[in-house]
Amino acid sequence: MADAHMAEFGTAASFLRKSDKERLQAQTVPFDLKKDIFVPDPVEEFVKAKITSREGGKITADTENGKTVVVKEDSILNQNPPKFDKIEDMAMLTFLHEPAVLYNLKERYAAWMIYTYSGLFCVTVNPYKLLPVYSAQVVNAYRGKKRSEAPPHIFSISDNAYQYMLTDRENQSILITGESGAGKTVNTKRVIQYFASIASGSSAKKDAIASGKGTLEDQIIQANPALEAFGNAKTLRNDNSSRFGKFIRIHFGATGKLASADIETYLLEKSRVIFQLKAERNYHIFYQILSNKKPELLGRSE
Repeated sequence: MADAHMAEFGTAASFLRKSDKERLQAQTVPFDLKKDIFVPDPVEEFVKAKITSREGGKITADTENGKTVVVKEDSILNQNPPKFDKIEDMAMLTFLHEPAVLYNLKERYAAWMIYTYSGLFCVTVNPYKLLPVYSAQVVNAYRGKKRSEAPPHIFSISDNAYQYMLTDRENQSILITGESGAGKTVNTKRVIQYFASIASGSSAKKDAIASGKGTLEDQIIQANPALEAFGNAKTLRNDNSSRFGKFIRIHFGATGKLASADIETYLLEKSRVIFQLKAERNYHIFYQILSNKKPELLGRSE
C-alpha cells in the first residue's frame, strides 16, 4: 500500500506504515550477508555488529555501539537485509530468530508503530501514551479489508473476525494475552469500540436517542469502567492492572448488527482486599468511595 493509498488513514498513516521514501532508502543501505550479524550483549540482549576477523572458531566484531567483541562463532546470528527493517509481518523475515524479532519490534516501536504481525498473531507494544490510531476515520479505513490489504492493527484483527463470522456463520474468538501492563485492557476496549462502530444499527440509535437511553454499544463500552473499578488495582508494574480475567461474548443478529453482550469474570485476586505489597493498592472502588465524591455511598449526605 503506497503513500497515496494510506491517505485514507489520515494523520494515523505515519503511525501505521513507513513511507515510500523510507522503504526506498532501506534498499540502498550497504549490507554484507557474511559480515553483518547479531552478537549477545549484557545490556541490550543482542546488538548489531560487523565481523572483522575469524580465527579458531571465534570471531572479532565491531558492534553498532562502538565496542569490539570476541565471541564464539556458534553464538552469532545473521542479520536480515535492511529492506526487512520495520517489516509488518515477522513471519516473512529471511532469518527468524530472537534478535531479529526483538530488533524489528524495537525499530517499529521507535517509530510509534506499535502493532506488528507475527504469522497469525498481532503483537502489540504498549506506547504508554495515546496515539491517533483509533479514530472513526481509522475504523472506516479498516472496514471490509483483508489483513494483507492494510497495516497491522487490532482493528484489522477485529474486522477479519467479523467478516469470517458473517461469511462462515460460525462463532469467532479473539484472545488477548500478555504480561501486566502490556495493554490487554486497552486493546479489549478497542475491539469492543470497533464492533460498536461497524455493527450498530442506525434505527436502534435513533430509538435510543428518542427514549433518552444509551445505545446498546454505549452500554457495552460503559460497562468497562464499572468492571475496572471493582477488579483493577495499582501494582508495581501498572497503575490500572486488571486483577481478574474476563470473557466477553458479543452477540450479533443475522444481518451482523449488535444484538446483546454478556461478560463473565473469573480468577479475581480476592487476597488483595486484605493484603497488598508495598507501593501497591487495593481495588479502585474502595478509594473511589472514600474520596467522598459520592457521599451517599458512605451513608451520609452533605
